[in-house]
Amino acid sequence: MITLVGIIGAGKTGQGIIQGIAQAGLNVIFKELTEDLAQEARRSIEQILDQRIQRWSITPSEKAATLSRIRHTTQDEPLLKADIIIEAVRDEFEIKGEILRSIMPKLAPGTILCSNTSTLSVTKLAALCDCPERIAGIHFLPPAHRSKLVEIVRGLQTSSETVARVKEFVSMVGRTGIEVYEYPGYVTTRLILPFLNEAMHIVMEGTASIADVDKSMRLGFDFPQGPLELADQMGLDELLLWFEMLFKELGEPRFRPCPLLRMMVRAGYLGMKTQRGFFCYDDNGRRLKQAFSSGMFAGHLLAQEGQRCCQEDASVLNS
Repeated sequence: MITLVGIIGAGKTGQGIIQGIAQAGLNVIFKELTEDLAQEARRSIEQILDQRIQRWSITPSEKAATLSRIRHTTQDEPLLKADIIIEAVRDEFEIKGEILRSIMPKLAPGTILCSNTSTLSVTKLAALCDCPERIAGIHFLPPAHRSKLVEIVRGLQTSSETVARVKEFVSMVGRTGIEVYEYPGYVTTRLILPFLNEAMHIVMEGTASIADVDKSMRLGFDFPQGPLELADQMGLDELLLWFEMLFKELGEPRFRPCPLLRMMVRAGYLGMKTQRGFFCYDDNGRRLKQAFSSGMFAGHLLAQEGQRCCQEDASVLNS
């Protein structure tokens, strides 16, 4: 029976996972590097809950109950009492690998360790630890506090018992889990990236405006939101990282990131998290306006950027 969940890392994704678990009635403890970062994460979660109160989605008493189930720490020891631990740091192999390698020897024999990743090899991460059969991948789709789907990733050495316990946890937090066998991008990331990439190319080429590209998918195909607003929500820097990982791993053109995406990340336009991406946003994440015109990327600047991207992509494939 899972009664306490531990989370390592309380960035935007981690906060969503923490909030979702607490709202489902489970106790959760998260670890951050410093007390200031932990308090900042808690304030962000409280702000999202306040927005839900304003929309009449929850009551103040439900907010209080959710927050009462959340604790934080800056040390490993309080996490060790958890039945399942999920690391939710940035999707980079070296960072995640170091966390798994350092905490696994401290865990009780029955504790399950999961990596929240959308592209990395669970088998490769698990190979860093002495008990690879107790490690699974778990992918909460953004926004993690609202998304109904979770990918449960079975590495080569992940045991059936571990997968069963992760499925139990996913069900307890009110999500639907799909079991996938490890392959770069799994299911959701592999499907969504080419779609987002093509939308960015349409804008970059000046075929249609950002707003109209999104409108075409919302009204034409009943999508709840357009691809470019979704990209802003996911984080343009995270998307670029996923593109580069899959392009390096598979070498397929559909995963070569659009030059426009690279340009925006270089400029610091990362989407909702920086209040500016394809659209602009207020402090509460509400969309304000389109950030760019459709034709502003044409001409020699785009040609130079495309040439630079070709060189970067070649170095990625050759590394």
